[in-house]
Amino acid sequence: MTITTLSVLVQNNPGVLARIAGLFARRGYNIESLSVGPTEREDTSRMTIVAVTPDEATLEQITKQLNKLVEVIKITEMEKGKTVRREIVLVKIKADSTTRADILSLADTFRGKVVDVAADTVMVEVTGKYGKIQAFLEMVAPYGIAELVQSGSVALARGSKAITDKAKVS
Repeated sequence: MTITTLSVLVQNNPGVLARIAGLFARRGYNIESLSVGPTEREDTSRMTIVAVTPDEATLEQITKQLNKLVEVIKITEMEKGKTVRREIVLVKIKADSTTRADILSLADTFRGKVVDVAADTVMVEVTGKYGKIQAFLEMVAPYGIAELVQSGSVALARGSKAITDKAKVS
């Protein structure tokens, strides 16, 4: 099994996300992570799809199927080592007067931001690579995680080259 990150530039139209997710589902391909958001252009969105594929042929099949969709402008496979990839987590941790200082220290160690403090919880935002986020979650788990939400990956290629270079963006 191979984990692949695809950056997909699409027209910003209703239903595009559903069509792309449906394409993966109909073919039995697993999406590990999916993030969608606006780009520097009002009429386009970027999808970062982390997919689990059994082999290179399957990845090629996925790419061909995605290219058949009218709204897809360009697809780029993000190369390991040549990509900056990040995720974000918001985690609400149970905290009382005896544990609060330890939790704040852990947040600081992981360069997290404390975004909310209540009488019995602390909410921390941590941004970084998947491994960093998982390590932070493992460290705070003994205190009790009351609630958490984690984004999917977002990724950009390093350097000056952009996905919109040579893309047929109308």
